[in-house]
Amino acid sequence: MSSHAAAGAGARADAKWFTTTHWSVVLAAGHSSAPGADEALEVLCRTYWPPLYAYVRRQGCGPEEAQDLTQEFFARFLEKKYFGQADQSLGKFRTFLLTSLRNFLVSEWRKTGSQKRGNGRAAFSLDVQAAEAGYAAEPADESTPEKLYEKRWAVTLMEHVMERLGEEHVVAGNGPLFEKLRDCIWGECDAAAYAAMAAQLRLSEGAVRVSVHRLRERCRELLRTEVAQTVTRPEDVDDELRHLVAVFSR
Repeated sequence: MSSHAAAGAGARADAKWFTTTHWSVVLAAGHSSAPGADEALEVLCRTYWPPLYAYVRRQGCGPEEAQDLTQEFFARFLEKKYFGQADQSLGKFRTFLLTSLRNFLVSEWRKTGSQKRGNGRAAFSLDVQAAEAGYAAEPADESTPEKLYEKRWAVTLMEHVMERLGEEHVVAGNGPLFEKLRDCIWGECDAAAYAAMAAQLRLSEGAVRVSVHRLRERCRELLRTEVAQTVTRPEDVDDELRHLVAVFSR
């Protein structure tokens, strides 16, 4: 097979796979009863609700009010009341979710402040304590709610990737190795650090370096897969990855 033919086949395979990513399935459900759409949307929402909580907090809401607003937003969102607004031109789930939240907040803040939100509805359990700890860890600067949202989105995505990577190693019986080496996945480790880890793990320094290299490679694979679940086209993945890197470097 020629290089052009191989590239074409790869592009067709990518396009076919992207019809089953979470956000693509959800978008399709905006105009039809696409199978798996409810499950795909709930997976996305369960993963990426903390950035919305941080956004609401930065708007000046206290923890309890932010929890109520976030829970109520997702209760309505999962009922597909916002599906009619879903548009392929929006491309990224990150963008659509924030736009939907803004519209929801404008509507909510027009209501009387005494009205109890949520009506006892719970879209799914929110670990608000963890989300609040993440929010509190952010610098108390002049960062806009939008910038904080993007920062927490990037952090949440990376936490999810690292969780998956750790689970893979636990299943393979390499959990202790992963815990020892995880700090080297994104940070730079000097010779002294490699030597110390090698001594702790009773491995050669070369074996430790190879293990770190493999961890980094697998982490990049999982990161691309995770990002792909939130966009609609293969070419959007690299753009979204560049955006996340830029967010981290701010």
